[in-house]
Amino acid sequence: MAEHIVIVTVVHGRHAHLREQRRILRDVSPGMPHIIVAMDDHAIDDVVAGQPSVTVIHVERDPRGLPLARARNIGVRAALRSGADLVVLLDVDCVPGPRLVSSYESAAERVPQALLCGPVTYLDEGVRVPDDARRLDDLTDPHPARPAPSPGTIQRDGSHELFWSLSFAVKASTWDLLGGFAEEYVGYGAEDTDLGRVARERGVELVWVGGAHAYHQHHPVSRPPVEHLVDIVRNASIYWRRWHEWPMSGWLDEFERQGRIIRRPGEIVLVARADGHETRA
Repeated sequence: MAEHIVIVTVVHGRHAHLREQRRILRDVSPGMPHIIVAMDDHAIDDVVAGQPSVTVIHVERDPRGLPLARARNIGVRAALRSGADLVVLLDVDCVPGPRLVSSYESAAERVPQALLCGPVTYLDEGVRVPDDARRLDDLTDPHPARPAPSPGTIQRDGSHELFWSLSFAVKASTWDLLGGFAEEYVGYGAEDTDLGRVARERGVELVWVGGAHAYHQHHPVSRPPVEHLVDIVRNASIYWRRWHEWPMSGWLDEFERQGRIIRRPGEIVLVARADGHETRA
């Protein structure tokens, strides 16, 4: 089994969600090292004060937005420097199910060179994380767009297009092969799609891990996420330059339909920002 497991979470705000994540982690994986990368948020120190298994690393904001890709890389590098053999990356909105860590650990033993992903249940508005972590099982209803194998099983040869960064795990050797997230992505969108594409290109198998359930705490969202329009346009253009195809096609289609962008091969023209400011056509 893995000698040393470290969990990595990147965060900006979402203090209540982080408190719940920590509460459940203390319950299901007591004492497990947890590296929290705080992006332009020094108040995180107070949120996790007095928890000896937690290490907080501070990262300043990029002028273009939150450095999600860079923050994840910093967190994983710190985990590996601490001796981690398996790193679990968990989004701050997610709390781990009772068997998330053990399921990832078991899967890493079976397929050590794979990129491991677990099912995520989106909790509806008003549904709170239960006091007893064991009751999370009662809420399990994985997102239908991703595989959810039975506990104790894995599903190999997953489609790399379905990789998501909400909950995944990698061995140190696999991370080295992937090279981490591409840090030219800043702000919302495409950095995880890119990592999935890198995995495909480098022959890293995507494996879905049964029983590694995470539960995404509710927060309001917009569809498409128009408040992230500038980030999405910038990051989609980076993705095109790297891979000659568009990521996030559903969102880009909707932005086009709304008249916010004009898309041409290899180019997106931002017509109207989310704040209504007109740019150029």
